[in-house]
Amino acid sequence: MSNDTSVITTRPYRSPHHTASDIAIVGGGPNAKPGEISFAHNGVLFLDEMTEFKKNVLEVLRQPLEDRVVTISRSKLTVQYPCSFMLVAAMNPSPAGTAKETGMYTDYEVQKFLSKISGPILDRIDIHIHVNPVNFNELSSKIESEKSEVIRERVINAREIQLNRFKQMPGLFSNSNMQSKEIKEFCKINAECENLLKTAITKWGLSARAYDRILKVSRTIADLSGEEKISTSHISEAIQYRSLDRTSWI
Repeated sequence: MSNDTSVITTRPYRSPHHTASDIAIVGGGPNAKPGEISFAHNGVLFLDEMTEFKKNVLEVLRQPLEDRVVTISRSKLTVQYPCSFMLVAAMNPSPAGTAKETGMYTDYEVQKFLSKISGPILDRIDIHIHVNPVNFNELSSKIESEKSEVIRERVINAREIQLNRFKQMPGLFSNSNMQSKEIKEFCKINAECENLLKTAITKWGLSARAYDRILKVSRTIADLSGEEKISTSHISEAIQYRSLDRTSWI
């Protein structure tokens, strides 16, 4: 945002340190001031080293992630701040920092480390994946990957599809905003897709919230591909984006 204008023209990006308190993140204090989640409204909240945040700090994010507003009550006043943000977080797979060195710790120690991220919080994150280390051959490769400009164009097209899809629905602008009613209308799947989802939910013990989020991610994958209907390939890809739900992640 330029210093000579009062209109915000760029989306906010907030990256609080892992020592931040719950009041700093969600807001509060004697005067019920807004926190980082409200400063990140319509933008991105990035939590680096997510497992280093205090557990109570992460837990207070549960309701704001669902409601997209945060209510702060004090003895003399009650205020409500908007907090519709995209949560992006990064964490190590073990206390050692790398997956290869997990053997330095017992399974109990690794599980204790990972348990700082509770199931309810994971349920509220659409995509969580384990990123493998990049080997030397890939680092030194001269082969050019897909350019960011091309990916950006594909994302813009998908956003246009979603804006047109929800143009008759006030307050709804993207797939991530869909509730159960909209999911049933815009995320219809055939019997083959249903069987695939049933197998994943039964095998990995996924929750009802995870089921809805898989459907929304599948809808977005289809939009990125420019396809009208959700197929088994879209469902499979969305399921793969929930690696922390699977017990084999460690």
